Amino acid sequence: MSFNTLPSCNLQKKSILTHLLLNSLFHFFSNQLPKILNLTDSIISLFIYSFENCCWAVLFFFFLGGGGSSMKEAQMTIPHLFRCPISLDLFSDPVTLSTGQTYDRSSIEKWFAFGNLTCPVTMQKLHDPSLVPNHNLRHLIEQWRQMGHHFHPEYSTTIDPLLHLKRNIESPHSTLQDKLQTLEKIPVLMDETPSKTPFLLQIGFLSLFSQLLFGKLDPEFDGKYADFEEKLLSCILKLVPFGEFQCLNMLKEESKLESFLVLFENGSGMMKQSLCRLVGAISSSPETRELCAMIGRNHRFLQGIDHLIQQNFETSEAGIEAISALCCLESNRENLVREGLINGLITYILNTETKERSSAGTAMATLEQIVGSERSGKEALIKDPRGVKAVVKMVFRVSDHGGSESALNSLIMVCYESLEAREKAIDAGVLTQLLLLLQSQCSCRIKSKARTLLKLLRSKWDEEQ
Repeated sequence: MSFNTLPSCNLQKKSILTHLLLNSLFHFFSNQLPKILNLTDSIISLFIYSFENCCWAVLFFFFLGGGGSSMKEAQMTIPHLFRCPISLDLFSDPVTLSTGQTYDRSSIEKWFAFGNLTCPVTMQKLHDPSLVPNHNLRHLIEQWRQMGHHFHPEYSTTIDPLLHLKRNIESPHSTLQDKLQTLEKIPVLMDETPSKTPFLLQIGFLSLFSQLLFGKLDPEFDGKYADFEEKLLSCILKLVPFGEFQCLNMLKEESKLESFLVLFENGSGMMKQSLCRLVGAISSSPETRELCAMIGRNHRFLQGIDHLIQQNFETSEAGIEAISALCCLESNRENLVREGLINGLITYILNTETKERSSAGTAMATLEQIVGSERSGKEALIKDPRGVKAVVKMVFRVSDHGGSESALNSLIMVCYESLEAREKAIDAGVLTQLLLLLQSQCSCRIKSKARTLLKLLRSKWDEEQ
């Protein structure tokens, strides 16, 4: 029976043939090869292990009917990056695994159906078998087809240097300094020649960087590789807006989320800021909504953010942006109140009174969002001794009116229901702030809301009298 008849065999026959073939080949290599080449046991073991994987892959390719394309397709020159590593045919529906390897959807699904939970090329065990559509590769293949199966002559001169960069980062033989120099080239390359960005994504740089950063981090955290990790994260942030956000869903794995938390807790100020920006990117996409919810209920991360915005003004702005991003989900707002982040926002607002540039407006808008959707948020704001005072301070600021509208909305909401809030607002000087705001050059809408708050305070005062 030839290999060409294998696809028509039933599974039992395929299993028998596979067993016999592998047994014969393994018997030869384990018994004859050492005698012929006088190799050491360790080398033979490694060789047999690699050969075993190769045999399985080859057999699987034949079972799928790999190589069964028409003569016209066989004669057509297909760029190697456009071929599925399993079927060896042109991609029709390219999808990417968490390892960064891309396969045709039908081929990899058949691979999984046979009970394989590994990446066929790297043989890594897959903890996350999700398939992410590779839209960039699909787009490039469509362009190639439209051009009559021919690329611009510069294609190979573009793609080959990028593959070389990827090999430098992947290779265990590259020194740390070599890898750092390679990583430094990526942002420069994207800025100088934006047209190369789709190729970087197609080749799998984003998946590779994410895997290297979060894949095998020592929980004890070794600062030796801090510079390398910071540059990896910088490249990820540079690529994410152009790539597939689903790649970041690897953080849903417990081990990878733990790596994320270890970096956030032990990393430098720059690392903390970059991870906060990554949370912002995660929160911005519906593809990573579930991951956003996971981060938003993680006690360690929320406590770390609270510490960040209260203790270190240099990095607190990134923390404010992360909290604001997490508020896109209502469930996250509940968690923020429960973890005491209202106090953190209040502290930040009060600390920015003397700062010319800050994210006070963003902090106030976030506070408004929480107060508007959570009753517990209103209660936390009123109970905090400095809460209402901080909001009153944001009603009118000489430097700018950023946050004024959010402050007015928040005060209207809490003062309407609470006598305590009204008393605290008046004691904090809200009437003076409102008069100053009405005399300023702010918008008509803000002035209208200022008048609404004045009427509310007056009517409630009359009722109480």
